[in-house]
Amino acid sequence: MFIMSASAPVLAPLTPPEGDTWCGLSATDLPVAEVLGWANKPDCGAVVLFSGNARDHAPGRDAVTALEYEAYEEQAVPRLLQVVEDARLRWPAVRQVALLHRVGPLVIGEAAVLVVVSSPHRPEAFDAGRFCIDALKASVPIWKQETWAGGQHWGTDAQHVVESSRA
Repeated sequence: MFIMSASAPVLAPLTPPEGDTWCGLSATDLPVAEVLGWANKPDCGAVVLFSGNARDHAPGRDAVTALEYEAYEEQAVPRLLQVVEDARLRWPAVRQVALLHRVGPLVIGEAAVLVVVSSPHRPEAFDAGRFCIDALKASVPIWKQETWAGGQHWGTDAQHVVESSRA
């Protein structure tokens, strides 16, 4: 498992942070239960989890058998942190935010990305969580390669990377 902080190398052992933001890249399974426990605080009545899982199909590609994610590591985590900062500006009530993404090969069904947001009330947690996954997809340099019965190719939804505030 891996996490990035301002003073750590891009890939370092993953442990829950003491603060209220957990962003990182991981070459192993994402810790769903651990992240949910970390986000659950006494003043938060809402904890929202989004888990983006590797699926067995994509537009025009039936029978996808494997996925592999590649990241521009030196830019990915700083951009994850920027997404969190932008979410906190939009929803100041948000408490804990986790954005974790897999890199390397995945099998179908494994979590590729986790977004967890907690806040005192559900509207802010849902809205911030939706913003975080959408901004992550638009602004963080992470790419997906799919393997299917007809071959192997980078995902059909690849796009130019933009700033999270424009997502």
